[in-house]
Amino acid sequence: MFLLSRTPTLHAALCLASAVVSRPGEDGVDELVELEVGAVAHGGHCVARLDGRVVFVRHALPGERVRARLTDASSHARFWRADAVEVVGSPSVDRVTARCPVSGPGGCGGCDWQHVSTAGQRALKAQVVAEQLRRLAAVDLDVLGGLRVEPVPGDEDGLGWRTRVRLAVGPGGRAGLRAHRSHRVLALVDCPLAAPALDLPAVLAGSWPPGSEVLVTGGGGDPRPPSVDLVRGASPGRARRVEQVEHVSGPSRREERAGGRTWPVSGLGFWQVHPAAADTLVAAVRTALQPGPGERLLDLYSGVGLFAGSLAPALAPGGSVVAVEADARAVRQARRALHDLPQVRLVTADVARWLAAQAEPVDLVVLDPPRRGAGVAVCEQVAARRPRTIAYVACDPAGLARDIAALARHGYGLTRLRAFDLFPLTHHVECVATLQRLASGEAAVVG
Repeated sequence: MFLLSRTPTLHAALCLASAVVSRPGEDGVDELVELEVGAVAHGGHCVARLDGRVVFVRHALPGERVRARLTDASSHARFWRADAVEVVGSPSVDRVTARCPVSGPGGCGGCDWQHVSTAGQRALKAQVVAEQLRRLAAVDLDVLGGLRVEPVPGDEDGLGWRTRVRLAVGPGGRAGLRAHRSHRVLALVDCPLAAPALDLPAVLAGSWPPGSEVLVTGGGGDPRPPSVDLVRGASPGRARRVEQVEHVSGPSRREERAGGRTWPVSGLGFWQVHPAAADTLVAAVRTALQPGPGERLLDLYSGVGLFAGSLAPALAPGGSVVAVEADARAVRQARRALHDLPQVRLVTADVARWLAAQAEPVDLVVLDPPRRGAGVAVCEQVAARRPRTIAYVACDPAGLARDIAALARHGYGLTRLRAFDLFPLTHHVECVATLQRLASGEAAVVG
């Protein structure tokens, strides 16, 4: 037996999963059940069945038989949740000993795959992406040669990559990370995912206002000491209240290097947390678009202008970029970074509303929407401009699949998909999809 200590893919998964019943009572949270674990599901868990009910199981691996503790088992729920606490029989060949003491059942919610080898994690992520595209977009990635989740430069063991950590502060004034699906703050002494330059143990040892959050940033392209910001008014729920930010130490604005340029980014400004992520994505988008002189590029959800600024030189002479972003703070940072590129026009606007008011055709489009995806309306407006190629950067495979389906209805087919392991030891994966306008009568890649 292998004890697990703290030292929707759904359609296919339901056909593979079954359970050995150790029947819980009504709303039997904390009851132990034995489960035969089926396929991996989107979200960092695997799927099993208990008396015909779907159970999403964390800390398990496909093919294992586990003893699991129910963590969410309402009699009225469509599915239940559970944490595997013990492997009964032989563990998966991909199972390893977790390297974080608080990552196991009932522990920190930051890592999903501490118990999985690096190769196993990437295989699971590839399965999730492929299944989401098959189910939501009718795309068969095997037609494109399959999918491999690619490592990024400097990543050997999945540790020490996170250059930005947002900590919650518990009632006692100690900063830490929240338990999975909980507001409970776990006191930590360090986080193995954090870049060493963050000096996270020093922050975790301090005393902070209860209910606040502490944002620690550093260890990327900026050699200066880490930045520490105190955030008051933060909410652990989906909607955040108005936040008040107090700069505590380190530089108030950091400088990052990517795409051959320097990018000033404030403490709360968005920047990729893996130090190799920005250059990796710029290279992938450039390969997807193959921009040329004189072409017109539309960069949607442009943030601080990473793609606009990195691709603009390839459009010279005569080309242009329009970058649209709703976050005024991000656009201000883009203006500082791109002041020497007159061919780049920065627009502060909601993407959907701006597109609805414009009609100019373009040659190339970069789509880098938030996790939920661009949505049908934006996809329709993008397709109406008839770009020759769209590069879609996605942090959520379900949102990507829905938008690929929407673009396919307007004549755009997926011609290449790459996936990158920008978030090791978590279920998150970043994709760059290449979509091109189909010739009349040509079919998209479908299953």
